[in-house]
Order: sequence, then C-alpha cells, then structure tokens
Amino acid sequence: MADHAHTPVPECSIVTGDCVEVMGGWPEASVDLVFADPPYNLQLRQELWRPNRTLVDAVDDHWDQIGGFGDYDRFSRAWLSACRRLLKPDGTIWVIGTYHNIYRLGAIMQDLGFWFLNDVVWVKTNPMPNFRGVRLTNAHETLIWAARSQKSRHIFNHYAAKAYNDGKQLRSDWSLPLCTGRERLQADGRKLHSTQKPEALIERALVVSSRPGDLVLDPFMGTGTTGAVAKRLHRRWIGIEKEPAYVEAAERRIADVTPDALPVATLSLDDQRRTRDRVPFGELTRTGLLREGGLLYFRRDPGKAARILAGGRLQLGSLEGSIHGLGTQLCDGAPCNGWDHWYYEAADGSLRAIDELRAKVRGGGAAEAPSASDGGTHKAPAPNLFAFEE
Repeated sequence: MADHAHTPVPECSIVTGDCVEVMGGWPEASVDLVFADPPYNLQLRQELWRPNRTLVDAVDDHWDQIGGFGDYDRFSRAWLSACRRLLKPDGTIWVIGTYHNIYRLGAIMQDLGFWFLNDVVWVKTNPMPNFRGVRLTNAHETLIWAARSQKSRHIFNHYAAKAYNDGKQLRSDWSLPLCTGRERLQADGRKLHSTQKPEALIERALVVSSRPGDLVLDPFMGTGTTGAVAKRLHRRWIGIEKEPAYVEAAERRIADVTPDALPVATLSLDDQRRTRDRVPFGELTRTGLLREGGLLYFRRDPGKAARILAGGRLQLGSLEGSIHGLGTQLCDGAPCNGWDHWYYEAADGSLRAIDELRAKVRGGGAAEAPSASDGGTHKAPAPNLFAFEE
C-alpha cells in the first residue's frame, strides 16, 4: 500500500495510473459503488476474418494481455481487494465479463468476502457473429452485482428499476444493443476503445443500486462511460485509467455531459419512502409497544402462538426465526411478509396486525398498548425514527 494512504479521493476526475497503486493511496470506506469492466484476458490465438475477407476489429489491445491464468488471478485479486477496502460497509460492486474471465472473477470475489446479490445477463441484441462457424455466437456478457459483505445493507431502488421493465419487477436478463453509432468514440475512423460499453447498461446499474450524490468508482475507466453516466444521473464519480489517450478522450466526453433535469436521475418517491420507512421488528420491543416474552398469533390462530424472544425473533414450539422467516416455515416455504400475518392482542382483547404498530413507529404517534396478557406495557416511550430496517 502506498505511504500516502490518507490522500482524499479526488472526486469528479480521472487519475492516470495503475488502479491498484492509485487505490492504495486512498482512505478505506470512501466510495458507495464500484463499476468495474476489467481486462478480459481473451488469449486470442489467431486473427479473425469476415466472409468478405475484411479483418475483424477484435480485442487484441496490449492492456488486455495479462498472461496465463495464474497471472490473471493475481492481478484480479489485487484490484478486487483494493476495491473492497474502498467500499463503504453498505457499498456494492458491479463486475462485468465474458466466459473467458467472469468465472475466475466470481470465485475470487467470494473468496474475498463479497456477497453476491445477482448475476445479470446482458443479452446483446446485435452481437458479432462467430465468423469461423465453429462455436455458438457469443451473444451475452455477465455482470456480477455483489455487496461488500453478507452484513451489508445494500441499496436497491426497487421501484425505480421497474421503469426499465414496463412497470413490472426488473429481471436479471437485460436486452440492450452494443455501443454503436454516435455514442461510439472514434479515432482515425476506427473505434477508439475495443470494449466500450453502452451507456444504457451502466445507467441501469447506477439507477438500481445508488442514490444521487453517491460516489461511484470505475477502476478501469476507459473512455469514460461510467463517469459520463454518473454525472448525468447526479452521482459523484472517480475514475482510474492507465492509457493517456483514453483519459484525454474521457475527460472531453464527460465535460460535455449535462446532468438530467428530470427525476430519472433521482429515486422515485416510492423508493425514497421505502428507504425512510424501514422499521425492524425489534424496534417494537425496544419502544415498549411489545415486550419480550409476549405472544403473537399467526393469522389470528390461537393454536399458532409464538413467543417474542430477545433480538426480535419468534419461537413457536421447536421452530424459531424472524417474523418473516418463521412465517415462511408456517406457510410450507411460501414467501411470507410477517408484518401482515402476525397479530398481537390489544388492550381491548382484539387481535390486530403488528403492521399497525409499525405504522405508529413510522408516524411517531402513540400506539394503543397491547394487553397485559400479551406481555405488553401500557405506556410506550417515544420511538426512535432513525435508519430502520425491515
């Protein structure tokens, strides 16, 4: 690690240099999100020609030639370790690759402690054919979306993501074209960067997993796609790139970007509310709305009365779990939102959904006390409204 390990991250700029060395000079837990498009290390064995005898402009750049598998693994472990050190505890990372490298990267990520959230298949609507006719057309790339650790409370903008799937829950297969036309940067009539990604792809990743104002790091900045998208979406950004020609082109490109004026750059109101309103079940006992040792009834059934344990868990006979987990066990494995299915006994003897108590915590109002038989108290202290988790 560099001696200057407390140098602030130079936001909204591109640093020229080796990403591992550069990241080693920044303080840990500095960034919210990483988007990484590392070298594929394709190991091409021969030139590729089209049927009309024109040469295919393939990925044969010197920066993509790392060496054998051992060399590539050491390189990958080094930059992934540096990224993980820089991620905040609740930060996430996106890593994109092809069948040449994504499986090696995935194994290393798991070894380092990253927690996989999804793998996303980018289905290319206009893939390059396999001109030799000896394999299937390679029509997709894979993105791994992972949290810094299993304990991370990652951002997921569920409602904003629906905008990319006609209002329905966004799936993990994204059909998008390759970067072509005016978006593709050119130099002397040829594409400047052989693996430039479409802005639409990175936009989805950033909208799904970050908020306006978050700091996004791209350790392989290339021609600046991540920086351009981040700026347009009102995210802060930082990039690292070894090739001066790419840095120059990326800086010009990002300078020309005008941030969006409309809410595609922000969270939907539903996502803002979802983030703000998270309340852990344990908060109900902490505030005195329920108490440890009291009973909750699954779907109002007196025969399914679970006792409230320390730490916000429930116990029913030999079964134990969260309000959601124990509910799922009682539903034979079907998903269960415990807030809607567990009931407490109110002071008047009626059974009411615990979601009513959660609503009181959210609103800051006084809740009707549970009955004494349910282990409740008759005076609930004011709730704490900071950073709750469902």
